[in-house]
Amino acid sequence: MDDLALHITLKKSGPPDRSQTPTPAPPAVLVATFAGTDQTVLLAPRGVWWTHRTLLVSDTGQNRVFIWREVDPLRPIGEPDIVLGQADPGDTGRNRGGDVSAATLQYPSGVWSDGQRLIIADAWNHRVLVWHQFPTRHGQPADVVIGQENFTANEPNGLGIGAAPSDRSLYWPYGIHCDGTRLWIADTGNRRVLYYDHIPDTHHAPATAVIGKPDFISRDYEHTDAVWPYSVRVSPAGRMAIADTQYFRVLVWHDWTTALTQPADVILGQADFEQNGANQYGLYPQAHTLNWCYDTCWLDDTLLVADTGNSRVLWFSPYPSQHNTPASNLIGKPDFVTGSENAATTLGTQEMMYWPFAISAGDGYIVLADTGNHRILFYQLLPHPES
Repeated sequence: MDDLALHITLKKSGPPDRSQTPTPAPPAVLVATFAGTDQTVLLAPRGVWWTHRTLLVSDTGQNRVFIWREVDPLRPIGEPDIVLGQADPGDTGRNRGGDVSAATLQYPSGVWSDGQRLIIADAWNHRVLVWHQFPTRHGQPADVVIGQENFTANEPNGLGIGAAPSDRSLYWPYGIHCDGTRLWIADTGNRRVLYYDHIPDTHHAPATAVIGKPDFISRDYEHTDAVWPYSVRVSPAGRMAIADTQYFRVLVWHDWTTALTQPADVILGQADFEQNGANQYGLYPQAHTLNWCYDTCWLDDTLLVADTGNSRVLWFSPYPSQHNTPASNLIGKPDFVTGSENAATTLGTQEMMYWPFAISAGDGYIVLADTGNHRILFYQLLPHPES
């Protein structure tokens, strides 16, 4: 997928002594799993958004987005109220099996809504779609397209593979974040994050600024910048986290505005900017290591990290202020030293998460896209989680 060369020498060490790694008290408890309905079964969902009991799921492997307007995680979930990307809720073809349009999707990933508007990262069409009025019917076309001149174009960077990026173009945009006014797009294939000071209301709008590059036309990367930014999240207090997937780390800024001009204040998953090893080249994960992290989520001043390759979510409370800080808690594994390929998971994953790609939180719940198990997980926050 990428020309990034990674050093893969592993530390020689035996299995960890689990007697020395006590299990922390869980911050949340699993209360429901949802793999879709008989008519709309999920396949590799890579995006989830949960707000005011509205649930949005990117059914990524089947090129559609599901919307439920009112969900109680403790009750059975029925058919989605709205399905976007397809003419019929049961259809699954890329761009509806034809040409790209305002009503089609191809590998949708990041999703966001405030209940009134909707934004979807339509990753393999190299664009982001905006609905300024919340959709009310299946297959409803978007109002605005970002990253392309019009709804019928879908080439990377507008002109095709090899074309240089610009302030108007996108290449595999997997992640988005919006605070209701401003918009950030993880323009993953261009190794950058684009910032818009408002949600665009016209097609092909230019970005206001770029994070991770000196200008809008550069694509070469430095190890101090996000090499493969898959997700971008900004907390209500203005802190920013970027999941830098291929360097197995999360970059954190205390103030998102400084990300426009300087490297991250904090690195999670690595000791410094030069390191880039999965689990820091160890055979087993630790509380301070990451393996293919794809998303983060702010819960007040707590930072949740989807440590996807280790099939767990790490819990940093309060959010870290130093490089290589160990997580204070976790979800999805019995301890910090059990990973995806360890004996505890090779016989089955139904009782635990497997490759979580996306996190959303609110209304007392953490909601995860449990991508490897083709389902959504609902965790109820406990009243006083250990920090």
